[in-house]
Amino acid sequence: MSVFVAILLTIITASTPLVIAGLGELVVERSGVLNLGVEGMMIIGAVAAFVGAQMSGSPYVGLLVGIAAGALFSLLFGFLTLTLVTNQVATGLALTILGLGLSGMIGEGYVSVPGVQLGEIVFPLLSDIPFLGPVLFKQDLTFYLSIALLIGVNWFLFRSRAGLKLRAVGDSHGSAHALGIDVIRTRYLAIMFGGACAGLAGAQLSLVYTPQWVENMSAGRGWVTLALVVFASWRPMRVLAGGYLFGAVTILQFHAQGFGVGIPSQFLSMLPYASTIMVLVIISQNRRATLINTPASLGKAFVPER
Repeated sequence: MSVFVAILLTIITASTPLVIAGLGELVVERSGVLNLGVEGMMIIGAVAAFVGAQMSGSPYVGLLVGIAAGALFSLLFGFLTLTLVTNQVATGLALTILGLGLSGMIGEGYVSVPGVQLGEIVFPLLSDIPFLGPVLFKQDLTFYLSIALLIGVNWFLFRSRAGLKLRAVGDSHGSAHALGIDVIRTRYLAIMFGGACAGLAGAQLSLVYTPQWVENMSAGRGWVTLALVVFASWRPMRVLAGGYLFGAVTILQFHAQGFGVGIPSQFLSMLPYASTIMVLVIISQNRRATLINTPASLGKAFVPER
């Protein structure tokens, strides 16, 4: 049982950044914007959080710095795609490359420096409950923030007036504009929220998952996040399920190697990404369901004068 709990705890830690970044990207895509720069925003959040924690000595300050860095980096994406009306796909790819290079430059002096780890929040008595205690009541702050984000995003999108406007912008920005909704402002706010979530996910990587700075430590998680949103059919609750599924595949391949399973390590290492491709192939078979849930204006530029 103790081994099972330990494996489950590592799965939760590995899945948390995917869930956080996935919820942020879901809101962005619900507004009709396709942001392929999640990987770049995540790695910028990771290095900013690590540097912020080192300079202040507080992991909580580092967490805030990571969130702010992700949000600010997303503003660049918003300015290029919404104000200058550049191609969203090309801009997202360019910002990912920029983020990877910039983070490597900023973090060059922090390689091999011991990190400031974000500690666990322990609930008295509740944390002593067998099995459920360490799993639910002895976690770091980012885990509880991911659950709060899940509840908040689900309520916002389907229970609030502002969420209805955002979904209207994503489904038909022309009709939303005709009804008096500020499309550009709505998309800017959605992009900033997505960037903040990506920055928080990156901060989790450098303060919790691996409390140190390693160049390119996001390791493709931003791309998995994009696949996760499609896997979830743009539904918040499914993002949680998908995030933990991908996280479990990632962790179990490490444990399989540790247990000496007679499978080449290279094959086990590619399993998380191979499973992502398999899931997307399976989802693409049901084109009707995919088209119904996909925001109709996703990836389409909006210019009020036209």
